[in-house]
Amino acid sequence: MAKPRLGVFKFSSCDGCQLSILDAEEELLALLDKVELGDFLEASSASAGAPYDVALVEGSISTPEEVERIVRIRKETKMLVALGACATAGGLQALRNWSRLGLVEPAVYPEPEVARALEKVLPASDFVAVDFELRGCPVSKAQLLQFFASAVKGAKPRFPTSAVCFECKRAGNVCLVVAGGTPCLGPVTASGCGALCPSLGRGCYGCFGPSDDVNLDSYASWLTAHGVDRQTIELLLKGANSQSPEFRKWVEKNG
Repeated sequence: MAKPRLGVFKFSSCDGCQLSILDAEEELLALLDKVELGDFLEASSASAGAPYDVALVEGSISTPEEVERIVRIRKETKMLVALGACATAGGLQALRNWSRLGLVEPAVYPEPEVARALEKVLPASDFVAVDFELRGCPVSKAQLLQFFASAVKGAKPRFPTSAVCFECKRAGNVCLVVAGGTPCLGPVTASGCGALCPSLGRGCYGCFGPSDDVNLDSYASWLTAHGVDRQTIELLLKGANSQSPEFRKWVEKNG
C-alpha cells in the first residue's frame, strides 16, 4: 500500500508548533518510515506537492493571501488538522482583534499603507472545514505522537478535555487559587500540558483553550469575591485563546 502523504503548512505564527513536531526527533524518524513527507518547509525545502492525505496547518489567518491558501490546501487534502492555539483560536496575534486595525498598523509598520491584512485575525475553521484540532501553545509532543499513531491507522484520536485542575491533582500540586489566591485559569482550561505552569508555582494561562465544562461567570464571581479584580481576569482571558467562543464571549460581555 502507498504511504499516506503528509503536508505541514505555516500561516501567521511563531513556528513553535512545527518545532514541537521536530522535537519529537527519534519518534519522527520512525514516523517517516510510515508516511511520505509531501511538504514541511521547517524540515526540508523538498516538496512533493498535492494531494495530501493529512495536512497540518499551523497559524492563524490574517491576510487575504492566507485565505486563498487555506482554501486551496483544504481542497488538496483528505484530512485537515488545525495545529496549536493560533490555528484553533487565533493565537496571540488575534489580540489585535480587541482594537481597530487602523490603530494597530501604524504602531507596527513604518508604512502601514503597504500592509495587506484582514480586519480580524481568525482561526482556520472560520474559512474552511477542519477535521481535527490539536490545541496548545505550543502543542503537546505526547498528543502529537498520539495523533500520528492514530492517523497512520486511520483512527481518530481522543484527547482529554477536562480541566487542568485534574492534572494538578494527579501531580499532587497544592491549589494555587485556594491556597495562595493566585489568579489561575486551570479550572476553565482543557488539560494537555501536564499542569506545567501550576507545577512551577505559576497560575495557568489557558494555553489549551476552554475545557469541556466552562462556567466562567461562576468562576469569575468566585475570583472577584476573593480579591481578584475584573481587569486581571480579562487580561488572563486575552491570551493565546482569546478568540475561543467561551473566552471571547465573557470578555465582550464583561470587559
